This record gives sequence, structure tokens and C-alpha cells, in this order.
Amino acid sequence: MDRRAADRLLLTAVRRGGAWGGAQAAASLLLAGTYVLLPAVMGRSVDAVLGRGDTGLWLTLSAVTVALLVVCDTADDYAGAVANARCTAWLRHTLLGHVLDLGALAARRHTPGDLVARLVGNTARAGSAPSGLVWAVTELLPPVGAVVALALIDPWLCLTFVAGLPLVALVVRAFVRDVSDLNDRYFAVQGRIASRLVDALTGIRTITAAGTTTREAERVLGPLPELHRHGLGMWRAYARVSARDAVIVPLLEVAVLAVAGLGLVQGRITPGQMLAASGYVVLATGVSSLVTSMNRLAFARATAGRIAEVLGEPTGAYGGARLPRGGGGRLEFRGVTVRTAEGDAALDGVDLDLPAGALTAVVGRSGSGKSLLAALAGRLADPDEGEVRLDGVPLYDVDRAELRRAVAYGFERPVLLGETFTDAIGFGPRTPGGAEIRAGAVAARADAFIRTMPEGYGTLLTGAPLSGGENQRIGLARAFVQSAPHGRLLVLDDVAASLDTVTEHHISQALTGTGPLAGRARLVVTHRASTAAGAHLVVWLDAGRVRGVGTHRDLWAEDGYRAVFQPDSEGDGEARSEPDQHPDLHTQPAPEYDGGVW
Repeated sequence: MDRRAADRLLLTAVRRGGAWGGAQAAASLLLAGTYVLLPAVMGRSVDAVLGRGDTGLWLTLSAVTVALLVVCDTADDYAGAVANARCTAWLRHTLLGHVLDLGALAARRHTPGDLVARLVGNTARAGSAPSGLVWAVTELLPPVGAVVALALIDPWLCLTFVAGLPLVALVVRAFVRDVSDLNDRYFAVQGRIASRLVDALTGIRTITAAGTTTREAERVLGPLPELHRHGLGMWRAYARVSARDAVIVPLLEVAVLAVAGLGLVQGRITPGQMLAASGYVVLATGVSSLVTSMNRLAFARATAGRIAEVLGEPTGAYGGARLPRGGGGRLEFRGVTVRTAEGDAALDGVDLDLPAGALTAVVGRSGSGKSLLAALAGRLADPDEGEVRLDGVPLYDVDRAELRRAVAYGFERPVLLGETFTDAIGFGPRTPGGAEIRAGAVAARADAFIRTMPEGYGTLLTGAPLSGGENQRIGLARAFVQSAPHGRLLVLDDVAASLDTVTEHHISQALTGTGPLAGRARLVVTHRASTAAGAHLVVWLDAGRVRGVGTHRDLWAEDGYRAVFQPDSEGDGEARSEPDQHPDLHTQPAPEYDGGVW
């Protein structure tokens, strides 16, 4: 963990506490001063009762001091809670925004469960930094003030205490050293458990169907012994510091009180000063309060390090360029190479020029790089080498909002966001009207089943369980809506995988017909020969390389191309339509296209 990055993040977070942090600091300082003042006032009250002062005055001052102690303690707790809440909210907004900016990279570098643990639990711990920092500083004031007060009462009292002070400092230092590393390991293991739990919840149907609930529970809770070991280590550190505190502090108190008693007998101090000295020696040896504050800061620092680790990962930079007016979504890949974490090429030297307004199908075996090519088209991923251009402008130069308006996506397994069907279909950079939403649903063959819902388009998604095909059609409707009226490029990543043949045929008509998508560039990743046959252009990928570009009819002459659509092709299973079931597909002409050369 980069502790410097964690410290910088904590200091920034503390400033986000705003005026409440300052209010807490003021209340805490006043509270610390009151603690230092109280033994002296109580001592003077005792002396006054014994006939050495104004009894009424000092008893009144004692009552006022106690009342001030209560008020300052309440104000300190309240202001600290508000400052912590503001700090936690800022950390969560900042971390969530950065994770969303990272996009798919966040999921590759961290599991969802680990990110949730950092976003929820770790931010709450790190968010306690304002009060933790204030208390860590102000907890030092009573011991320092107590030492000064002992010196004012009798220098011998101060010298006696200072002689044992290094032992107290060593106890605190050893505790902080032991706990810091334990905290780092504890929260890392906690993140692993959260990650496994999210995975299990995602695959709960498979786990139930397979009858492996017991085995899965053991897998999720597998790191518990390690978590227990680190947690036990923290309790042992507490035990050690408590044991040392239990030995050192009473010895110091006895030594100081023995000197004070000697001073009382010799007449150097009064009974009230003897009482004050007993209070000050307790304040001066406040190891437990110091340990609590240091432990709170150690927790905050450990969790801040986990947050800073994510915040330190660079997001893709965007330019401020605008796309040219009238562009039809011409897409160019120039020497594009993308490497895996192991250094292998997932896409290797891809050069493509996909004309504006064309329907382009991308085909290939599983693992050939089809989805990655689709992600690069709208900058959901960036190439390691080369560049991607939309209407002649490199994607990394395009303004972010401009790019999101220009490129719409549909996915194989869409996640429906929002409360209702209207929200899910209209989800995007702009808010479409009801007529647009219904038109998109009609084009995606979703309108019919939405209308059967209790509240139609206003039905809550949580109360409307959907099949895989229905879910996919809602996602496709969203893509259709967001691609109109100003979109330039519609990217569909195997969106027909869960659709029946009839529905897929109707959606293919929407993609290839004269409807709202006509004249707009469409990039469709597909396993279906029928979709490829209806495209103006087919890009055939094989092991990350472009093996062929042309019409489906032309490419059909290649044995390898025909094998792509065979149902027994490796890893694809039933996702493809078997060519023998469509004997006319390889001879069927592609639609007329007037924007290119065919």
C-alpha cells in the first residue's frame, strides 16, 4: 500500500469536512483545556472548604467547569459526526465516479465484491479521519498540560513523571507499528470475502441447480481463518498495550503520589494540590485514550490506502474535438493492437475502413476478438497500439459527451437500469419522449409483452421478471432509442443470442430496412449466418486478426468461413444458426447499398 497516497487522500478528505471540522477542532480544544483545568479547580475547591479560600466562588467554578465539560463533549461528538459524514460522502462520490470513469477497466482490475467493500465499508472507516485526526491531536493536550501543571504544583512531581514517560511512549509506538500492517491485511482479506460473496449471489441459480450450496459456502468463507488470524492479531496488540498500560501507569501514579504525599507532609503542597496532582497524573498517563485515537487513525489510513489504490488508476483522457456535421458513422481501425495482461495479442494489427451508413457484421469463432473490436468502436476500451477514428476524428480526441451521443450500444446480456420499463429504455445521455420509447420497443419486438404488464411501460422492473430474450429485447430497444435521432453509429454485440428465430428475423428487418436506422452506420457482432447474409459488409476475425472482408456471399467460398457458422464450432454451441437450415443464405444477395462500391 502506498502510505503517502493514503495520507494525501486523508488530508484532502479532512478538508472536505468543511466548517464542521473546524467546529469540532474548536470544541475538542476547549474540551481538552477544560480537562486540564478541572483538577486545579477541584483542588482549589478542597482547599477553600478547608478554610483556604472563598468556598462559594470555587464551588461555583467547579460546577461551571463540569457543565462546560458536558457541553464541549456533546458539541465535539456532534460536530465530529457531521464532519465524518461529509467526508464519507465525498469519498464515496469520488470513488464511485472514478470507478465509473474507469468503465470496463475497473472490473478487470478489481472484482465487483472487492469494489463494493471499498465503496461501502472502507469509505466509512476512512471517513472517520476528521474526528480521528482532531482527537489524535487534542488527546495530546491533556497529557502535556498535566505535565506542565505538575511542574507548577511541584517540580519534583514533574521530574518523577518525566522519568517514566519514555516507557509510555514506547508502548504507544509499538502498538501503532503492530496494528498498521495487521489492518492492511485484515481489510484485504475482507475484500476477498466480499468478492466471493458477490460471485456466489450472481450465480445463485447455477449453485442451487448444481446442489453445491454447502461447497460454495465453504468457498466464500474460505478466507475466514486468515481474517480471524489478522483480527486476533489486532486483539493481541490491544492486549499487549493494555497489559503494559496496567503495569506502567499504576507505577507512575504511585511514584508521583508518593512524592506528592512527601511534599504534603513537608508543607510544600496543600491537600487540594495533592488532589489535583492525583488527577493530573491520570491525565498525563492517558495511554488508553491515545491508543484509541491512534487505532482509529490506523484504521482510517489502512482503508484510505485501499481507496487511493483505485483512485490512482488512470482513466482514459478525452479531448474536446467535435465530430464533423453530416458524418454518417465512418469507422476506421488503423494498425489497432490490443494485448492481454499476459502480453498476448487479443487483436493484432487490425486495419479496417467501414463506410458510413453501412451495416457491417463481425463474425468469427469465440475468442477471435469480436466483442473487443465492438468495444473499441465506441471507446469502451482503448488500443495499446494504433487508433480508431469516427468520421475521420480519432476517438481519443473526441469530447466525451459528444462521443456518447454519437455511439449507442446494445449488449448480449444487458443490465436494465432505472425503476420502470420507460426508465430502462430511455436510459442514456438524453431523455427521449414517450413516442420515441414506444417506437424503439416496437422495433425491438418488446412493445407487445410490455403492454401486457400491469402498468404497461410504467411497470416496475423489480415486479416484472423477464426471460433472457425479453431482457435482451429491452436492451435492444434502449440501443435503438439512443441511436436516434443524432447517433452516428449503433454497435450491437451479439444481441440476438437469446432471441427466437422469428423475433430475430423481425429485428434483422429493423436493422436492414428503411426505418429509423436506415442510413446510420451499424456494427453488429453476430454468430448467425442470416444476420451476416443481410449485412452490406462482413468482417471475418480469426485469432485476433482480420482474415477476410467482403460480402457474406463472397466469403462463403472459404471453408474456414463456413466453419464459423457450424454448430459444433469450438465454444459456440447453439448460439449460431446452422447454415444447412438456411440453404439459400450463401447465395442470397446483400441489400443494396448506395454509399460504397458494391
